[in-house]
Amino acid sequence: MRDPTGEFFEAVRRRGHEPLLEKTEGTILFSLSQDHRTNHWFVEIRNGEVRVSREERGADCVARTDQALFDVMVTGRERMRRAWLRNEVMVEGDLMLLARFERIFPGPPGARHPRAGSGREHRP
Repeated sequence: MRDPTGEFFEAVRRRGHEPLLEKTEGTILFSLSQDHRTNHWFVEIRNGEVRVSREERGADCVARTDQALFDVMVTGRERMRRAWLRNEVMVEGDLMLLARFERIFPGPPGARHPRAGSGREHRP
């Protein structure tokens, strides 16, 4: 069975350094409910260096939502901000930290980089 959330966090862990988060520091705990249990993902960001674990511990920001919805978010088919506005994601603590972390979520399926059609070179 495919695990989009696990795949997303494993990819983040493998990258280690994330340029989009170079000026970001803080910790986020994602608490994802599924079938009467809760899965936890702890993310520590220090100037672009990102560490991921399955620990449940105190964090600067705690985001709680349904595992199935989070799977949709980490595949780019839903934006966290939209789900938060619909009260499908509950956030405690540093909301701006979560907004910065959302930058590394994938875009919608089939999306392309805006510079791809401009003739200017895109460097990931």
